[in-house]
Amino acid sequence: MFHNRYSRTVVCCVFSILILLTLLSPQAGYAQTSDDQQRLKKQLEEFVHQQNYVGALPVLEKLLVYEPNNPDLYFYLGFAELAKGQITAGSGERKDLRIRARNTFLRAKELGNTQTVLDALIQSLPLDGSDGPAFTQNKEANDLMNQAEASFSQGKLDDALAGYRKALQLDPKLYHAALFSGDVYTQQGNFAQAEIWYQKAIAIDPNKETAYRYSATPLMKQQKYDQARDRYVEALIVEPYSKFAAAGLAQWAQQTKTILAHPAIDIPTNVAFDEKGDVKATLSDATLRGGHDDGSFAWISYGATRSLWHKSKFARTFPNETTYRHSLAEEVDALHAVLSLASSDQQAKSVSPSLAKLKELSDQGLLEAYILLAKADAGISQDYPAYLKYNRDKLRTYVVRYFVTGGGK
Repeated sequence: MFHNRYSRTVVCCVFSILILLTLLSPQAGYAQTSDDQQRLKKQLEEFVHQQNYVGALPVLEKLLVYEPNNPDLYFYLGFAELAKGQITAGSGERKDLRIRARNTFLRAKELGNTQTVLDALIQSLPLDGSDGPAFTQNKEANDLMNQAEASFSQGKLDDALAGYRKALQLDPKLYHAALFSGDVYTQQGNFAQAEIWYQKAIAIDPNKETAYRYSATPLMKQQKYDQARDRYVEALIVEPYSKFAAAGLAQWAQQTKTILAHPAIDIPTNVAFDEKGDVKATLSDATLRGGHDDGSFAWISYGATRSLWHKSKFARTFPNETTYRHSLAEEVDALHAVLSLASSDQQAKSVSPSLAKLKELSDQGLLEAYILLAKADAGISQDYPAYLKYNRDKLRTYVVRYFVTGGGK
């Protein structure tokens, strides 16, 4: 769900770092710049240095007159429009600014902007531009947070910090008050204090990805890439289906020239259920041609096992759920059935790469982590919170051992 914090969230982590690199340096297609353009870019640099994103808005709009097809200008204009919404009192105008910002981000994407966080931003903004949830049910603390956010958007960092601190005193469980205090210190270059406040936010809610991701920013600025990686990994494992968490790790990968990839495991069978609930499972032609030579024929048990779950085993395993869904337990059972049949196939002369990798994951106790992080659908993802609660270490091990090493090659 959208929260007005997103306007400042990505601005503080991306805008001030990248805008100087992409807008104030020569670009292909925009090499010829006028004196007025140079003056505007100098103004923009000053606003960014001051963390004054509201002030940057009209400058960006003027620069777009000179460079109407510059995707980076649209990307940052969207942030500035959201920042303007932070200081706008009228709900109607705030909605209009959010709608404008969403359309601006869409335009940036249309023109070719490839920032890893762009899709997450677009999806986070509601089509109608409506307000997000309150920071807290404590009205006084919530008002302080909104005032502090407005101060931050205008570069008044000390005022913003004072507001966050007061709000946290009124509501000691106010996650974003601690989080945003860390952001202020990050912007001021006081990374030691930033870390203290990010850790306060993590202590308040260790299953929210944002503080892990934010706390990686100072580490990236100090080129402490291994430590930053660990924070991005933690963000991913607590909220693996968040595009913001995924974008954070992707940014780290870009900076460190790391290839992110899950193990290459091909499930060569299609499973579908008809209106009567009967299964139709078909093996790929390549699998059928391979026969027993590499054990691939064992995939026939995948569909058979899933059929049993669909017909009766799901209802027995999840008696409190009235409607069948594809579950983690079902997928694990089906893959274990494949491995069991493959290991007993005496005609197999070798083992296919997919089966070999699948067995490796199973032997290491990481099969569930692989399924949840690489193969989850709408049904399987419902089992993630329960698995995370007791198996956080396995999820972390899987991501570090496989995902951030290009699939464990």
